[in-house]
Amino acid sequence: MKVMSRGIAILLAIFFLAGFISCASRATVQAEEYYTIGMAFFELGRFTDAETWLNRARSADKTMIASEYNLGRIAFETGRFMEAAQLFERILEKDPDNVMVLRALAYARIRNGDLEIAEALYDRILELVPENADEGFNYALVLYGLQKFEESEEVLSKYSHTFDENQSSILLFARAQKAQNKVEAVDSYARWMTTNSTGTPNPQGIFEYAQVLELAGHFGRALEHYNLALESHIKDTEQLKLSTLRFGKASLLLVEDTGNSEGMEEFTLAIREGFSDTLAISDLLSSEKLTKDARTEIQRVLTDLLIKEREQLEAGETETEDEES
Repeated sequence: MKVMSRGIAILLAIFFLAGFISCASRATVQAEEYYTIGMAFFELGRFTDAETWLNRARSADKTMIASEYNLGRIAFETGRFMEAAQLFERILEKDPDNVMVLRALAYARIRNGDLEIAEALYDRILELVPENADEGFNYALVLYGLQKFEESEEVLSKYSHTFDENQSSILLFARAQKAQNKVEAVDSYARWMTTNSTGTPNPQGIFEYAQVLELAGHFGRALEHYNLALESHIKDTEQLKLSTLRFGKASLLLVEDTGNSEGMEEFTLAIREGFSDTLAISDLLSSEKLTKDARTEIQRVLTDLLIKEREQLEAGETETEDEES
């Protein structure tokens, strides 16, 4: 006999139950039947239909927490994060120590941008399951997002025994230390590099490692990792652009290897590829180690960028005035 696909089997279950309910329309319809149909639609990714049946299940049995929870999951999956949070909060009113729902609520709050609320939720979750390293990482990630770098590092340190199994935890730990300008960040990034040696190179992490090496005065190793980040860079992202990598390498060479023409070559390429961070360029200009020629050229570029910024600002103000008039 030909085996039915999972999708067809689920649909047959839906039709069977729907037919049963139709035949028994005069009888009391059980919430479990509505729930079964709703979850069958959920498994098929038909969230609108799933919501209809799960809402019926919830109406038929107000104590049926599973329906409310899965309605929250649907709201989350369809981008209605505040609605998802409200549904999960309703469940927690009846069952305040439900870790699964607390976790789901924390995710919803994070996606809705409510990091302070998520912080309190993870604090509660870790009271209930203190040994859960995954929840510890999520808590530390929220703290990092709130720029509570010391607290983020402190939370992660409790789960350091799991670092070799979770590269993301090591990287976040290193980033929290870097944000505090701690020299220990060098060793933490080195540990991350070791655990990630057989995986896909992460140019963002390698670039950050180069920065902390430079800050610690390890200029040769810093240059090595700037080059490694450039080699592993595939495409620009919002977080990291090729021009930013080039500028990092250029800054190191222009300040610490003034006789190397590659520094100005990388700087020129960075500007050509769109680097326009005037604050970073001004910071580079503040170094007393720059050669006279390098300083003159960097100042010229900075002046041009500042003029462009002013022109764009004036153009934007003109457009605003025209729209208002």
